[in-house]
Amino acid sequence: MRLVQYTRDGNQCIGAVTSSNAVIQLTGNKLPYISVVDLLGAGEAALNTARNIVGDVSQHVAVDRSQIKLLSPITKCEKIVCIGLNYKDHCAEQNLPLPEEPVVFSKFPSAIAADGDTVILPNKLSQNVDWEVELAVIIGKTAKNVSKANAMDYVAGYTVANDLSTRDWQMKKNAGQWLLGKTFDTHCPLGPALVTKDEISDPYNLKLKCILNGQVVQDSNTKELVFDISECIAWVTQFFTLKPGDVLLTGTPPGVGVFRKPPVFLKPGDVVTCEVEGIGQITNSCANEF
Repeated sequence: MRLVQYTRDGNQCIGAVTSSNAVIQLTGNKLPYISVVDLLGAGEAALNTARNIVGDVSQHVAVDRSQIKLLSPITKCEKIVCIGLNYKDHCAEQNLPLPEEPVVFSKFPSAIAADGDTVILPNKLSQNVDWEVELAVIIGKTAKNVSKANAMDYVAGYTVANDLSTRDWQMKKNAGQWLLGKTFDTHCPLGPALVTKDEISDPYNLKLKCILNGQVVQDSNTKELVFDISECIAWVTQFFTLKPGDVLLTGTPPGVGVFRKPPVFLKPGDVVTCEVEGIGQITNSCANEF
């Protein structure tokens, strides 16, 4: 399934995108949930009900795309967990050795934006905002002290992320802590849909790209991951519990702006597209904060 969230007439609903790109409403059609986080929290039975609705044409309630506003497929999750330095080619870009253990940081859920939303550049605080295309993993059930062997059982699916990073705040300010540089409002676009894991046969052989104003700036493959999804889930759940709907950003490949010569950062009017094979793409324009 390809699960989406949207608003219509001021009301939030969840739906599923069909192979013909139609949106089928799930909210109110045997399902009371208005968010994907709530749907996932209801367990496998709720997901199976959604699958049955999508698979049975007689149950389809088609949505007029012109009357809805698509949201990020995940909103108001408990946490966004991020893995840094997790692509071999990105480490090589920085002349860094591969990390010996997952490098973990976080973003706040208030950073989430949708496909088509405007990314706000915090021009009063920085002009150093950078792009980072990433494969995002969505957690499907509560996970604590999970083994690597069982970790994929806790994955609901995948979406595309842009881990926007304000580099001076990440690297030079706030005593070297990454958090402030990673979590400005709108600096975690996610979408366009949550693609359930059964739709992706091999998450470790997916092409991913970032395109800035029509030019490809990042172009790699998830086979370059240092730590795979199972390793990351097993690692972080030693320390804290993952909940349904939580987002795990798995890292970015080379081609980010800060390591270009000279460095390149986002400016008002720029348009950034991030895409992951088999999942889709998200596009966001940039504007200054006033």
